[in-house]
Amino acid sequence: MWKDKAMRLLMLSAASTSIFLVALIFIFLMKESAPFVLKPGLGALIDRQWIPVSFVEEHFGILPLVTGSALVTGLSMLFTIPLSVLGAIYIAEIASPVEREILKPFIELLASIPSVVLGFFGLVVLAPLIKNLFGLGTGLTALTGALLLTLMAIPTVITLSEDAIMSVPRAYKDASQALGASDLQTIFQVIIPAALPGIIAAIMLGVGRVIGETMAVLMVTGNSAIMTWSPLAPVRTMTATIAAEMGEVSFGSMHYQALFWIGLVLLAVTFVLNVIAQRVLVRYGMMK
Repeated sequence: MWKDKAMRLLMLSAASTSIFLVALIFIFLMKESAPFVLKPGLGALIDRQWIPVSFVEEHFGILPLVTGSALVTGLSMLFTIPLSVLGAIYIAEIASPVEREILKPFIELLASIPSVVLGFFGLVVLAPLIKNLFGLGTGLTALTGALLLTLMAIPTVITLSEDAIMSVPRAYKDASQALGASDLQTIFQVIIPAALPGIIAAIMLGVGRVIGETMAVLMVTGNSAIMTWSPLAPVRTMTATIAAEMGEVSFGSMHYQALFWIGLVLLAVTFVLNVIAQRVLVRYGMMK
């Protein structure tokens, strides 16, 4: 019937909207960044210096920004993954109903705190703490940004991981305990493997939240565009660079085009992460 065909077409259009929007974003980024290919050329991006405004020589190397983002993201996930998974296990399998009813609302409330508020917390509390603890000249470091991003990612990963663990059929746990397994053996050898696809999906969403965060890292990482892998050094991320410089850059300049290339790199990283996540989920049988 024509009604069925119309409804099918409507749902297909709705499902295709996200693809269309991503394509438009990609086209826009390519359009604005394309002139940079001719002058000064893509080789200028492979530089260890980011000095887009200079009276002597301008440098548009994004390597310090890439390493800054990678360092902050890596450190953040190093803290986030174990804390979040263990927290989800406790809430889902060990906590009493009263504890669960208390913990879950507070965790979800933490997720609702604006990033700029957490940024102020990082400036006032975390930065002085890191400075005094390690005897540094400044507390605005990659480690400070990573700890702050951990606070932002933990609620998302805990909530989704706990949902994945709770969705494991009760029969799995009963069968394991009937065979003589202890509670810990049942949790780590039966329940967690069964919930692993959902936990992986939660972790990937946490990575997406961390790598795309702007305001918090802009406030607490020091914004020093130097190439370093030290967690105690100030760094500058790609997102913070775009946020700090796009508002004052001259339209159509090489600096403007370089910022769009940073956006393209972020888009590519996000795409690669999504591909990896899908392959992992296929590997564990969550997707076909």
